[in-house]
Parts: sequence; structure tokens; C-alpha cells
Amino acid sequence: MVLQFIKKTIFLFMTMVGILGNMSVSVHYMFSWWGSPEKKPIHLILTHLTFTNIILLLAKGLQKTIIVFGLRNFLDDIGCKIIVYLERVARGLSICTSSVLTVVQAIIISPRASGWRRLRPKSAWHILPFFSFFWILNAFISVNLIHSIRSKGMNTSQHKNSDDYCYLTPESQKIKWIVLPLMVLRDAVFQGAMGGASGYMVFLLHKHHQHVLYLQNSKLLYRTPPELRAAQSVLLLMLCFLFFYWTDCALSLFLSLSLGDSSLMINIQGFLTLGYAIFSPFVLIQRDGLIPVCWHAQ
Repeated sequence: MVLQFIKKTIFLFMTMVGILGNMSVSVHYMFSWWGSPEKKPIHLILTHLTFTNIILLLAKGLQKTIIVFGLRNFLDDIGCKIIVYLERVARGLSICTSSVLTVVQAIIISPRASGWRRLRPKSAWHILPFFSFFWILNAFISVNLIHSIRSKGMNTSQHKNSDDYCYLTPESQKIKWIVLPLMVLRDAVFQGAMGGASGYMVFLLHKHHQHVLYLQNSKLLYRTPPELRAAQSVLLLMLCFLFFYWTDCALSLFLSLSLGDSSLMINIQGFLTLGYAIFSPFVLIQRDGLIPVCWHAQ
């Protein structure tokens, strides 16, 4: 009992740390966006990413908060539907926003003679239609949860192995074969774009590194452009995303094939689900001296 309380308290603490980190980064980039005479697309993308992280952390963390403090019967079926639905939508938005962040940053650092340079967004307003599309897409993909999510309420015996306050009722095979391919297609498209843009940035950074080595051998002074330093930060952010995403997928597959109940694995999966939302703002904070310089250089 004590170990369960400690585990849930740690989870709650990590959730609060993630929320505070995302709020600080979000406020920083919101002020930078509004205070700049020219609205930078990257400011808006990072603000949207942190806002998405906050929704995910609040939706997932609220269930744990209810359990830790013993607030049983706090949520009814409608409350569970809203929380789990927002959690699913926020996870999809995180994938989409991270992908567009990588693509835009790759376009920014592309050579002036490159054809990709013409795709560079001229202002932040050119990004807003993408965000609208992301919200509509993920809201549609997750709509099945509205019908299948229930609150445990007082009926805990049927779900005694689960720590979650809400549970998923069985869905028809027809619904599964509609929703699952859409989720797989969404993840494949956006992660494919993310991977292609990341590979392109690695190629450009490698060329830049070779150029720096040449200048150093020639004993010439050279400072790395802020755009390239920011690209390194975005790549680190994408590595963080891919690590938590694919580790979560692998663990989910393991649990689905496992015959026994493994509370440890379930707890680890719960942490991995929120890992990117918790740690991504601190990647930005740690590189904060580099990133803001780049955004003004655009």
C-alpha cells in the first residue's frame, strides 16, 4: 500500500514538473511572439507544442491525482470521456506539431539556392491552417472514445488490476478497423516527414562541420550561424520524441502479447506515455541561450 502511494506520488510530481516546465516555455515564446514586430513561425509552433503537452499532462495526471488523494467518484462517465478524449487528441497533436517543427526548421536552414527555401513560411499566420487541420484530424480519429470510455465509479472489483479511474469498453471489430488504420497512417505520414527532415538537417550540419574544420585548419575565425545551432536543438527534441514513442509502442506490444499482469511494465508504460511531454520543455530550456537567438535571426 505504501509502495503504491509512493509510486503514484512520484508520477504526480513528475506530471507537475512537466506542466510547470511547459508553462514557462510557453509563456516565454508567447511573449517573444507578441513582442516581435515580425511574427516568427517557430515561436507559434513551439507555443502550440507546449500547449499540447500541457493538455496531455493535465488529462493523464488528473486521473492519477484522483487516485493518490482518494477522490473516488469524482468523475462520472462524461468526465472520463472528456479526459481520455483530450488525452488521445493531445498525443496526436504532439506527433503532428513535432513533425511540422522539424520540417519548418529544415526549410529554414536549407541553402538559399535550394528549392526547399521557397516553401519557407513568410509569417506565423501561414502556420495556423496546419494547426486547424491537426485539430480536426485528431478530433475525428479519436471520436470513437466518446462511446467506449466509462468511469469505474464504485465498481472496482471488475477492474482491480487497473490504477486508472476510467476504462475502455470493448469495441466492435468494424470500429477498430476504421480507427486503427487511420492512426497508423497518421503516425507513418508525420513521422516519415519528421525522419526525412531530420535526415536532411543532419546532412546540412555535417556539411557545416566539414566547412568549420576547413576554416579551423586555415586558422580563420568562424562563428556557427544561430539557425544551425537551433537545428541541433530541434534534432535533440526529435530524438527525445522518437525514443519515448517507439519505446512506448514496443512496451505496448509486449503487454498485449503477455499472458500475465505486470504492474511494473504498466507503470513504466504510463511514464513513457508522458515522457516526451515532461522532458521536451527542459530540452528547450537547457538550450534557451541558443534557440531564441535563432528565432530573431529568421
